[in-house]
Amino acid sequence: MKNLKGTFVAFLLGITGLFAQLPDPGFTVNSRTAIVITDPQNDFLSPDGVTWGVVGESVKANNTVENLEALFKVAKEKGMKVFVSPHYYYEHDHDWKIEGALEALMHKINMFDRKGELTTEGFEKSGADWLERYKKYIDGDNVVITSPHKVYGPESNDLSLQLRKMGYENIILAGMSANLCTESHMRDLVEEGFRVSVVKDATAGAILPGMNAYEAAVVNFQMIASHVYTTDEIVKEVKAANIKAKK
Repeated sequence: MKNLKGTFVAFLLGITGLFAQLPDPGFTVNSRTAIVITDPQNDFLSPDGVTWGVVGESVKANNTVENLEALFKVAKEKGMKVFVSPHYYYEHDHDWKIEGALEALMHKINMFDRKGELTTEGFEKSGADWLERYKKYIDGDNVVITSPHKVYGPESNDLSLQLRKMGYENIILAGMSANLCTESHMRDLVEEGFRVSVVKDATAGAILPGMNAYEAAVVNFQMIASHVYTTDEIVKEVKAANIKAKK
């Protein structure tokens, strides 16, 4: 019995040791690499946004706004493709009868609301609009704006289609918010067969009593992504990479 107990303890210690040393598959930036940014919008990133009261602390701690701009900037300098996956809700989306907790909250506070798919009336400077400092980059010819995702992941938009049609297989992922749209995009893209890295300080999450959504997301980034970068690290790699812009 003692021998069995000792063997079991040794087994547990061995398993714990293995998981404490997660492998890092690594990530290479090349001409088949694109940047994907989720929800670079006012409702997440502006002090006037409807979620600032819960995400603002994390956004400021990570320098998320500045770090996302650094990604847009280096991509423009290198002619690297950026895919922006936005979150919009139209009037008909408020008729949903099946909702999760945060979906219900987002609809209640009119987060990401737009008048309709075929109009930009009221869009400028609204919560659904881009953060002002990003507009000069998002208007560039190296940026693709996908159709909107409707819950958290890209299953309901054309992100994967656009990436595959343009020949990309390696993804540098950033944006808002860490444990929701960013993590959901990571999971779906991995399931779709893309190689995904995450820029951990170019995102942020809600901080509530007893709940730090950002910290929860970083754990999953480390377990699921091919590599986790800081903004400084990935900017250096992109600058050094031999990237030939796709026409």
